[in-house]
Amino acid sequence: MHHAGPAGTGAGSTRRTPPQRRRTALVALAAAAALVTAGLAAALPATAAGSFTATFTSAGDWGTGHQASVKVTNGSSASASSWTLEFDLPAGTAITSSWDADVTRTGNHYKVTSKSWAGPFAPGASQSWGYVGSGPFAQPTGCTINGATCTGTVLPTTSPTGPTTSPTPTTSPTVNPTPTPTTTVNPGAKKLVGYFAEWGVYGRNYHVNNIKTSGSASKLTHILYAFGNTTGGRCSIGDSYAAYDKAYTADQSVDGVADTWDQPLRGNFNQLRKLKAANPNLKVIWSFGGWTWSSGFTAAAANPTAFADSCFALLNDSRWAGLFDGIDIDWEYPNACGLSCDTSGPQAFDKVITALRTRFGQSFLITAAITADGSNGGKIDATDYATAATKLSWIMPMTYDYFGAWAPQGPTAPNAPLTSYPGIPQAGFNAEDAINKLIGKGIPASKILLGVGFYGRGWTGVTQSAPGGSATGPAPGTYEQGIEDYKVLATRCPATGTVGGTAYAKCGSEWWSYDTPATITSKMSWAKNKGLGGAFFWELSGDTGNGALVSAMRSGLG
Repeated sequence: MHHAGPAGTGAGSTRRTPPQRRRTALVALAAAAALVTAGLAAALPATAAGSFTATFTSAGDWGTGHQASVKVTNGSSASASSWTLEFDLPAGTAITSSWDADVTRTGNHYKVTSKSWAGPFAPGASQSWGYVGSGPFAQPTGCTINGATCTGTVLPTTSPTGPTTSPTPTTSPTVNPTPTPTTTVNPGAKKLVGYFAEWGVYGRNYHVNNIKTSGSASKLTHILYAFGNTTGGRCSIGDSYAAYDKAYTADQSVDGVADTWDQPLRGNFNQLRKLKAANPNLKVIWSFGGWTWSSGFTAAAANPTAFADSCFALLNDSRWAGLFDGIDIDWEYPNACGLSCDTSGPQAFDKVITALRTRFGQSFLITAAITADGSNGGKIDATDYATAATKLSWIMPMTYDYFGAWAPQGPTAPNAPLTSYPGIPQAGFNAEDAINKLIGKGIPASKILLGVGFYGRGWTGVTQSAPGGSATGPAPGTYEQGIEDYKVLATRCPATGTVGGTAYAKCGSEWWSYDTPATITSKMSWAKNKGLGGAFFWELSGDTGNGALVSAMRSGLG
């Protein structure tokens, strides 16, 4: 999950399981997979609607939501151009993100249609789509497929009640006042760019308002909203409910004004609009891709103009037009392997960036988060990032996720080393080597931002305090094994030493590595001395309630 992709997210290692930072809306995917392995996910009987059937399958439950897949089958002898499935869900249960189908929602009613790119629906063919939901599983009611009655169901679970948007009409909708602007960082200062994870509004209970209450909003120059999808080589919404539908009460809202049932824009987008109004120098960039959703970039590279056109249309949708000041491309990885492998060639990335620059114009921000694999012949060398950088506003090598418990027996090594050190497991897996490689390829230092992780990676079964020890597996984490937020580690396993410019901690049999305010201060000094354009981090919810890490970055950058 961006960040939080595998160690290949930042460094390009061979790890393939997406870590927590890249989870997009599919939080606790490992837990869901475990349930499937245990036989707890059960396919329900197909339900006939004339000659069509729809099968809902439970794909797991991780305590704060659920995941499901739906299979639609054409049992007739005739080809169909498309299919349409409609159903209602009770209050307290909601689809929060979906894929491989177009899902629209009106209150608690859902209309799902096949993707245009799916092509004709041949006799006997099946097409599948899936979704992640908040709240407990519940039987759809009023279910129809292509207009005929059906009885598709999903399994009930004991998940806690999730968000609801049951409309409560009012006779006089509240008009949102313009928030009083707060003091913000000088627009000429070094860039301080932070990721806001769209799915954090669920299990993490982190909302746009937390950026304000932590004091971070006035210190940031840019927020990266993660992630939009790349379905079929086009820009698409990641989680429509979180993005523009979730209703906020007055105490949850940035300006203290509650959402109403009939306002045209709610969710994170409306809250970000309020945050920008209160912080006039703050910019918001929509980031697309990430570890989970990068596969569509291969198709985008085959038709970059169509991709750019789709992104332009989405960012300028009338409901949120003017909210986004830029677009970020987080392709993991062009002409290399991430969750999937791309073989588009070393110029594919530049073609995509060039098309975006042509479509959006020169004044719009276009940025990219890229690999930080500084090894010889590694992921940086697989792509012509230098040519693309001439069209980018800035570039962000993900200088974290270098080492972690995807190597369960170790050796223990830091998540985000700034520099190499004696005994480092892989040459080139550190920020200095990666950034020097990019500068050596002709990318100006002023266009490069240093990456910081607001989380640590750790092992258990460790007896050695210093780096390089053996382990028996990943240490336990709140959301995923082997990874934990700084705000938890700061008190649960305080730092006991430093290596390669970052901190590590040994507590009991656990060994963790993460950045602290002290190591961040040193990293920011290094970035300034290097002439970098600033720094960025993944992601806001990992910080303390009073924004200790953001404060350290801002103070260090000046």
